[in-house]
Amino acid sequence: MKILMFGRGVIATMYGWALEQAGHDVEFYVRPGRAAEYGESISLDVRDLRARRRRGVRTWPVRYREVLEPGHEFDLIVVSVQHYRLAEATAFLAPRVGKATVLVFGNIWSEPLAAIGDLPVEQVAWGFPQGGGGFGEDGVLRGMLLPLAVFGTLGEPPTERERVVREAFRDAGFRIRERPDFRGWLWVHFVSDAGLHSQGVRLGSLSSLAGSQGDLREALLAGRELVPLLEARGIDVRRHRGALLLFRAPTWLTVPVLGWMLAHFPAARLSFEAHSDPDAREPREICRDVLAHARRLGVTVPRLEAAEPYFGLERTE
Repeated sequence: MKILMFGRGVIATMYGWALEQAGHDVEFYVRPGRAAEYGESISLDVRDLRARRRRGVRTWPVRYREVLEPGHEFDLIVVSVQHYRLAEATAFLAPRVGKATVLVFGNIWSEPLAAIGDLPVEQVAWGFPQGGGGFGEDGVLRGMLLPLAVFGTLGEPPTERERVVREAFRDAGFRIRERPDFRGWLWVHFVSDAGLHSQGVRLGSLSSLAGSQGDLREALLAGRELVPLLEARGIDVRRHRGALLLFRAPTWLTVPVLGWMLAHFPAARLSFEAHSDPDAREPREICRDVLAHARRLGVTVPRLEAAEPYFGLERTE
């Protein structure tokens, strides 16, 4: 399969590497001028749980393109961008999608069908990565890749295009976890992030949250306060009991369990350590967008509101 990774972020890089390892033909689309800036290879130090071992730093030769014409021959375009960049990405791709399937592979807070703009809905597949990390000052991408990927639909069975995308990920060694109510699952994940980030931004970053049980408790309670927002948006939270258990169970139980997991499970710890930049925009945008929606619907979210001084700055480009 000929695959285009849209951008060269952490998720695009790790999954592009995994897909190329499986024999797929992978390129990256980057903004004009970025190819020369990035260079001809990427250095990766990824704990790959498909193989259950870290292989050390390796150099991966990559190919970039800075122009995308509608007549391209890509079978799949993977779009994994920060949620506030998704509208820009889909607007760029809509007249250039050609015959490709577009995998929207990340956070969404708006209505999914509205989020893809003018992309042909019949050419869109929906998924969510299970891994993370970051580029260090030395340019090395350090992260972790879990052996599964989440895919879902908006109420209908997967189409043939969607089945082909899932098969490509299976070829690359990922187990597929299906979420039939993917809209609801995405929003549950988003408010979960908002609860955690509301306390992370207060401390400087999510990585600082991991070492304090008191702050972890506040983060879980912030997430609990956001469950009524999901219900106000029409989500049947009974369908997402497992995803919400961390926030709805008693904190005397969940806080020690979460603290123990962060101390002993690298996958859990990395999900926090990957968010160590005190100036990162994404955590603030998540909190800002959730708070705005809560106010619009009249849902009271006191802990998120109390954290607003730390994320409520005016949007900047």
